[in-house]
Amino acid sequence: MKKILANLLVIIVMLQIVACGTSAGSETESATNVSEVEAELSIAYQYGLAYAPAIICQNNKLIEDAYEKATGKKVTVVWNLMSSGADINTGIASGSIDVGFMGIAPAITGVANGVGYKIFTNVSGQEHGMMTNKENINSLGDLIGSSEQVALVNIGSIQHIILGMALDANGYDAHSLDSNIVAMKHPDGMTALESGNVACHLTSNPYIYKEHENVSLHELVEVKNAWSTDNSFIVGVASEKLNSENPELYSALCLAIQEAMDSINSDFEAAAKITSEYDGNSFEDELTYMKAGSYSSATSGILNLAKFMYANQFIDKEIKEYSDLVFDNVTGD
Repeated sequence: MKKILANLLVIIVMLQIVACGTSAGSETESATNVSEVEAELSIAYQYGLAYAPAIICQNNKLIEDAYEKATGKKVTVVWNLMSSGADINTGIASGSIDVGFMGIAPAITGVANGVGYKIFTNVSGQEHGMMTNKENINSLGDLIGSSEQVALVNIGSIQHIILGMALDANGYDAHSLDSNIVAMKHPDGMTALESGNVACHLTSNPYIYKEHENVSLHELVEVKNAWSTDNSFIVGVASEKLNSENPELYSALCLAIQEAMDSINSDFEAAAKITSEYDGNSFEDELTYMKAGSYSSATSGILNLAKFMYANQFIDKEIKEYSDLVFDNVTGD
């Protein structure tokens, strides 16, 4: 009997040891699975050369590399091509998009409307201008009170605000040509201008340079003078949730876009080889257009632009401070 009891005790002890080992193994496996869970980042961007730093970031997987170097972990980055800043605002407001690259005017509108993001970087500055196919149109004043159509990307776009600034600077109401505006994407606007379907087209690099080559068109210089290449055109915005809840991923994002801009500024030819495949331009043209832009993480002119937008009823909420627009890491004005 004693022998039987002793054997039973041995069996019980052995079962406990096995159970403990299995439990420890399960905990270790669970911890391993948690550490291997990838972070996710959903980014929205738009078409065109002005988004070159974002394209370089995507092509070279710079965010993935920066995040892995900083944390030892992986991140899945999903790039979503969208048609407008308004669409990006909707995506960030709904929580389906974490980061967006867009024109500065829709970004200011999004901040004013409480979408839930701020600017985390400047991206690029590009030349803007307005061309016309009408010999009798030589200034903005020639358009006031007319039925001639002006093609630009959209109401509320940076092109719309630049038109308003040009009008204001020349003594007209900033909204005096709103009824003349017809919304078109840049390439569609250029086609409409050259075919005579619209009288004017307000656009940016590279389309403004392509239109300069058409001898049947001429430029209204008031628009070009309203917003220079050195001023911010495209910016990057990030959700406040990303900034506060995942600072490591936010930091990797900032480092990656800075690396992309540094790579452009240090080797335009290498950058143009990459972006020309996305834009459909020849390498030679892409290189020329790229060199005409500016690429920097520091913003320029955005607070003054926000004040103009409020003073002229493009936005309903006044933005008083630079810090209302940007996260702490951003420099500029």
